[in-house]
Amino acid sequence: MPAPSRTPRPRPAARRVPARRRRPRWGVRTATALSVAVLAAGGVGHALVTGLDTGLTRVDPFKDMKNRPQAGHGMNVLVVGTDGRDRITPEEKERYRLGGEPCHCTDTVMLVHLSQDRERASVVSLPRDSYAEMPEHTDLTTGEKHHAHPVKLNAAYAEGGPALTVRTVESMTGVKIDHYLEVDFTSFMRTVDAVGGVEICTTKPLKDAYTGLDLAPGTHELDGGRALQYVRSRHVDGAADIGRMQRQQRFLAALVERMTSGGVLLNPVRFRAVATSMLDSVRADEGFGTDRLLSLARAMRGLTPASSEFVSVPVGDMSFPVKGIGSTVKWDAAKAMDLFRALREDRPLAPRRTAAPSKAPSGAVVDVPPSEVRVQVRNGTRKDGLGRKVDTALRGAGFATTGSPRTAPGAVRERTVVEYDPRWDRSAKTLGAALPGAELRAVEGRGATLRVTVGTDYRGVRAVRAEEAETPFEAVTGNEVTCPS
Repeated sequence: MPAPSRTPRPRPAARRVPARRRRPRWGVRTATALSVAVLAAGGVGHALVTGLDTGLTRVDPFKDMKNRPQAGHGMNVLVVGTDGRDRITPEEKERYRLGGEPCHCTDTVMLVHLSQDRERASVVSLPRDSYAEMPEHTDLTTGEKHHAHPVKLNAAYAEGGPALTVRTVESMTGVKIDHYLEVDFTSFMRTVDAVGGVEICTTKPLKDAYTGLDLAPGTHELDGGRALQYVRSRHVDGAADIGRMQRQQRFLAALVERMTSGGVLLNPVRFRAVATSMLDSVRADEGFGTDRLLSLARAMRGLTPASSEFVSVPVGDMSFPVKGIGSTVKWDAAKAMDLFRALREDRPLAPRRTAAPSKAPSGAVVDVPPSEVRVQVRNGTRKDGLGRKVDTALRGAGFATTGSPRTAPGAVRERTVVEYDPRWDRSAKTLGAALPGAELRAVEGRGATLRVTVGTDYRGVRAVRAEEAETPFEAVTGNEVTCPS
């Protein structure tokens, strides 16, 4: 891996949050909201904390709620992130590509569980497009009474605000919500700058033309603007939203690391500056005030990346069609039930490892797993059996070959060529990595099956692997996703 590069850390400055054409999702709000709890864990005195919560807007998400789940052990905080673009000036909307009207819905929905002994924090992300059964309610906008009906999870806020959101999540998870936090993304950049930036490392280049993200392999110190690019980007690899969620986990762990080891919690001036930035756009229930912050502070002095866990709800169908709603995310019912049972029972979500992690698997790191790349092999040489040999080697490396190699018509080919439909360009890069020196040639209408014409330059197949993309929903601890020390 290339030597780590360090970007000079800019002087912290208050900024407003840019956004891309697509609404930013859970990583932005998660980092800000989780940080509120982390900062509260620093053991600061009552005099310092008093007054910080006066700027919070209060809501009552638990009013008149009935038939709620039985309380478990520990404390559960429902954190939602709202659109917030109505707080952006026209100039900023143009600069940050934030067109359109605010959706008045949630871009982020997550559960933060604090263990009863206050030695562990578990963050569970609930996809905003999750298929949900909304309870019977009265629409806050129209006043119309609705019977229970299917929706996407983020629609609960639009129809019934915080109260209906809490009811819907409790119904879906069986987890009783103790507190509610609602965060606007506009404070994200100021928060990152206030803590002095966040360190992120990557083993491969990260580029996204939509957000402007451009990171070379190595270690980077991100200020608020570059951090926002990092957590928003979804066009840097074939994993799309899954890859973005993994990067967001890394960012959250790195943020916890910076605040717990960088002196933020021990410096009263820095603490108040960071807390003020975070609480600027937070709405919370009445019970989440100074006393709650102080009780957490006393109990959670030892919070570290190793004691934080990150996981997304296991998904059974990423594109579950629902009439009148469109494509939704359908949870894996059995696995989700196990996840939320563990949360109610206050059990760790990430496996407890007593030995050092095993050595990483060998092979070049690629975006798309080879098992998802279908390949037709053609022999472009006069060497008998070469097509079969290459087909077998690619299948052994994990590629989905047709198993029926063919002979290429025409003259002998000196160079190995990979032909691919431009829509499958990331799959082509995976195949190209397995065939060093091969030419990648875009062919409109080629379809989902890539075609390899083997030339006389063929020297074998190299092993490749997708970085974490095949197990996107396993829980990890913060120290597993931060940069190595």
